[in-house]
Amino acid sequence: MKRLLCLFAALAMCLPTLAATRPAPLPRDSVYQLPVRLTDQDGKRFAWASRRGKVQLVAMFYTSCQYICPLIVDSGKAVEHNLAPAERGRLGILLVSMDPKRDTPAALMSIVDKRKLDRARWTLASPAPADVREIAGVLGIRYRALADGEFNHTSALVLLDGEGRILARTEQMGSRPDPEFVAAVRRATANP
Repeated sequence: MKRLLCLFAALAMCLPTLAATRPAPLPRDSVYQLPVRLTDQDGKRFAWASRRGKVQLVAMFYTSCQYICPLIVDSGKAVEHNLAPAERGRLGILLVSMDPKRDTPAALMSIVDKRKLDRARWTLASPAPADVREIAGVLGIRYRALADGEFNHTSALVLLDGEGRILARTEQMGSRPDPEFVAAVRRATANP
């Protein structure tokens, strides 16, 4: 009986530690409330909510785009370039495909290689085709497929805090980033 009481006492002492390791519920306005899975350029599947805990710059694109999507990448690189090394280290960049049928891991990796994207920060990923519209919806991205396989779409960078709440957004694309958006990224990445 004495051993059993000691065991219960030891378990009771561990309960606060176990409860503390359980993540807090997501905020109601978190985009991570959307339970989708993505497949990255390495072929690894992950839950979108697994990006929780780190500030993210998110955009939607597709790899065969010859016009605006390269500018989306340029815009992400320009924001990155305007950050101090410590700020860059606290930022993840996620490009989500709106064309998952064609944007296989190999197609995504070709963009990573061609554009020389730092894989420590940049992730290119495709959702299941049925999840594209929901992701676009929570990010405020409008798109439609065209008969020739191209897409008309909103071009935007969306800044998420570590909990997946939208902090800022810009539709200014190119190598000269929106100064207000860069300032928002700096504020979000200022503290570890």
